[in-house]
Amino acid sequence: MNDMLNRGRPAEILLVEDNDNDVELTKIGFQRTRLAVNLHHVPDGEECMAFLRRQGQYAEVPTPDLILLDLNMPRMNGREVLQAISEDPELRHLPVVVLTTSDAEKDVLTSYRLRCSSYIVKPVDFENFAKVVQSLTDYWFTLVVLPPGKGQ
Repeated sequence: MNDMLNRGRPAEILLVEDNDNDVELTKIGFQRTRLAVNLHHVPDGEECMAFLRRQGQYAEVPTPDLILLDLNMPRMNGREVLQAISEDPELRHLPVVVLTTSDAEKDVLTSYRLRCSSYIVKPVDFENFAKVVQSLTDYWFTLVVLPPGKGQ
């Protein structure tokens, strides 16, 4: 079993998403799982990078165990976030799951080239979306050994 679960603390997840409906669906999906989760949310890539670097209002936030990243956002898109994370030696160990509506081959290929950990196309209906969140939770917090969090 994952070391994080053995420590008995909630999973720290950063959701980077500009669509309020998708944010709500994700929250509800995590509420249906049996895992204790602290779901943090930022609406765009610039806020994501501030969160990850603990800048400004994010000075006291925990390091996320997992980042759920939308690709198409204002200000700084998901591709730019992946690029910034992969170039930062303090952040590149963090697992990033691209969770987006795009199934374009170019987006999939670009995301993996920028070192995303997984690429998932968001289902349109709620029940399938909830199943995706449950599968994500089961995989990332039951089966996978995650890197230890820094500065927690």
